Amino acid sequence: MQNRTDLIEDLMARFPGVPKEAVIKEDLLRGGMAFDDSALTDNEDGEVKPKSYFIFSFDHRTLPELGTAALRRPPEEVVLTGGPYDLRRTVVSVRTNPDSPYRVQADADGALRLFLDGRPIADVGLPPMPEYYRHTLGNGKSVMEVAPTIQWGYLIYLTVFRVCQYFGAKEECQYCDINHNWRQHKAAGRPYTGVKPVEEVLEAMEIIDRHDTLGASRAYTLTGGSVTSKVDGLGEADFYGRYAKAIEERFPGRWIGKVVAQALPREDVQRFHDYGIRIYHPNYEVWDKRLFELYCPGKERYVGREEWHRRILESAEVFGPRNVIPNFVAGVEMAAPFGFTTVNEAIESTTEGLEYFMSRGITPRFTTWCPEPTTPLGKTNPQGAPLEYHIRLLEAYQATMERNGLTSPPGYGPPGAGNAVFSVSSFMDCLPPETAPAATG
Repeated sequence: MQNRTDLIEDLMARFPGVPKEAVIKEDLLRGGMAFDDSALTDNEDGEVKPKSYFIFSFDHRTLPELGTAALRRPPEEVVLTGGPYDLRRTVVSVRTNPDSPYRVQADADGALRLFLDGRPIADVGLPPMPEYYRHTLGNGKSVMEVAPTIQWGYLIYLTVFRVCQYFGAKEECQYCDINHNWRQHKAAGRPYTGVKPVEEVLEAMEIIDRHDTLGASRAYTLTGGSVTSKVDGLGEADFYGRYAKAIEERFPGRWIGKVVAQALPREDVQRFHDYGIRIYHPNYEVWDKRLFELYCPGKERYVGREEWHRRILESAEVFGPRNVIPNFVAGVEMAAPFGFTTVNEAIESTTEGLEYFMSRGITPRFTTWCPEPTTPLGKTNPQGAPLEYHIRLLEAYQATMERNGLTSPPGYGPPGAGNAVFSVSSFMDCLPPETAPAATG
């Protein structure tokens, strides 16, 4: 039986145009990694930046099933270098899986390394605890709870609404555990603010601005669950937009402002722009019509796939095509029982969606699907999608960008293997370094 080492080396040989760093990174993102107790953090009291659970769990087990890793959190991300594959610096978001063939532990010399099938394959660097995490707000809340940073400090991730109003089996996206993640953190007694007050967000940003002396943080993302009625008496555009307005008034031009929201009508999109947002992520989740209807029942019911896509194109008239960057969840195309059964079919469908948007100047990006165990698709597909799908998607993504004359999207840091900091998929690792405009950071 083929072990995981044989699988990744076979794919590295078959797809030489995809950086070998991306092959390993995608495998870690789709299947997770295990941690020896010695590689866990001391939470906010230690020297290593802990995992913040900024929106989804991104774990292959629930908190009660993680054992020590639920008490002493794993790091937010790891950076891989060296080893037998001579890896260039590769930032990977941590998705914990105690059963993974990948394990982070100390080698005989005491240095942390990533082991695969019992063999060390990379040196592991851990994110240092940022100075701003050592300070609390006036009410005692931590900066990590209110305004955590990811992508090696590049992005401030502001999940200002911790639940989603698409609720229950008939509305929730079938791969999304935002509502369960809220419940499990509350059940564990962890601080997990449902709606973050604007004043708390500003105070946390003030602390980050004061102590981020190297200017590592370059962008912020406003996000959270979808709003189908109102939150704090406000619809989605005004609810999320009020945070941008406050941030831009207090810190004009300090960060690139981004928002992840539904595909909203043009007047709402215009309000986002007026509030100071510069990049809009109206995520389309999965391209195939049948799968969108099955996997995103709430979005199909309230908006509908065709209207969603029409609104994405219309939003480019407000933000400019380059600044509309919808996400899709790479891998759910192949989720049983309804997904494509061959990699060829899945890649053909996904590439059709990429071409649809990229031919119009809009550059989608993607998150590698983590099959979280409390979601319907996670329960039926604990192994996620085949690794070959993810590698061929990277190849198709790059080819479609080149065919349409596009460069790497703004607000994601530098592209290129060894340079990229985007941690939840490898699309930035696979783009040429020279495609990043200097002004985007």
